[in-house]
Amino acid sequence: MSNNSITTLSACKTKLRTKNPKPKTHCLFKTSDVKTMAGNGEKKPILEMVQADGAQEDCVTFVMHDEDHTLGNSLRYMIMKNPDVEFCGYTITHPSESKINFRIQTRGGVPAVEPLQKGLKDLHEVCQHVLNTFQTKVNEYKEREETPME
Repeated sequence: MSNNSITTLSACKTKLRTKNPKPKTHCLFKTSDVKTMAGNGEKKPILEMVQADGAQEDCVTFVMHDEDHTLGNSLRYMIMKNPDVEFCGYTITHPSESKINFRIQTRGGVPAVEPLQKGLKDLHEVCQHVLNTFQTKVNEYKEREETPME
């Protein structure tokens, strides 16, 4: 992670409960999930976990690259439905940047990664249901239109 990336997260890292304010970055992806950013050929992860040294796992900031309010607000809603989540919110650092700083704080020592994974899974299921319902209705409409009127 470059120094510029750490600087843009300065607002988030000051909120972390820690004695050492320098954040650690964990990449939460497989090598096959790495995208090549346009233009310079630099490879960046799609999702990173930023956590200060010594910070607990129940209060974490996740950085999602190439995303905006479309995913941010939907995912925040799904995660907040989880009773183990005390706080969930996101910020977009600058309108010209396409990355989200996604913050999750949990209760009872539950690692923040768990509600993130569950929220992503639940959101995927909801989107799949909407897609299937839409496709079914489109097919029904096409069948009705193809049937000759008597």
